[in-house]
Amino acid sequence: MTFSLAARCERTGQLGVGAVTAMRGVGKLVCHARPGVGAVATQATMNPYYGYDGLDRISGGGSAREVLDALVSKDAGREVRQCGIVDSFGGSAAWTGSETPHFAGHITGESYAAQGNRLVGRETLEATIEAFEENKDLGLAERLLLALEAGEATGADKEGARSANITVMGTEEYPLWDVRVDSARDSVVELRKLFAEFEEHLMPVIRGLPTRADPVGESARREQEGAV
Repeated sequence: MTFSLAARCERTGQLGVGAVTAMRGVGKLVCHARPGVGAVATQATMNPYYGYDGLDRISGGGSAREVLDALVSKDAGREVRQCGIVDSFGGSAAWTGSETPHFAGHITGESYAAQGNRLVGRETLEATIEAFEENKDLGLAERLLLALEAGEATGADKEGARSANITVMGTEEYPLWDVRVDSARDSVVELRKLFAEFEEHLMPVIRGLPTRADPVGESARREQEGAV
């Protein structure tokens, strides 16, 4: 049903999730991230509270491994679920229940957790990670997009992709990137198109928004200066 990558950028500390699925609206339920805390992907027969509760537990001092173990141990539905978690230190952990659709599996490493089910095979996850690791000089959002494109190129979900999402948190409580295709035949292709539009037209706006360190924001400051 889904393959995803929860990840942390080693250079910037940004945290995010990229995901592709045959269902609609992947971004609402699968992808969860919190600045300075971690990133969580929950899928298969998903439980969004893995995202909310998982990030709360990491914020309280738990590592990715400790948090995932706690979530899975108390979940009676764990065998039909998948989850990947990355914490702000680059620790990672993943779970694949024994009853998730074949092929199902996960691969974890420093600062990433890739997981998928109903895939053509493990090669989807391997291609996803390879693309992510080969592009460390790029921003996290671009790396996630390249990773999704590489995974999708292997055939990925045996029933095709219907929606795709990239969520990246920077330093603020609002997303730095939240690009989503909720329903399209070639959702990863559409995601690439939206990504380019977002980068050109919306990123300048987001960079000018208020921050905790700058409550006015650069955009408002320019407007005020221009009104004088």
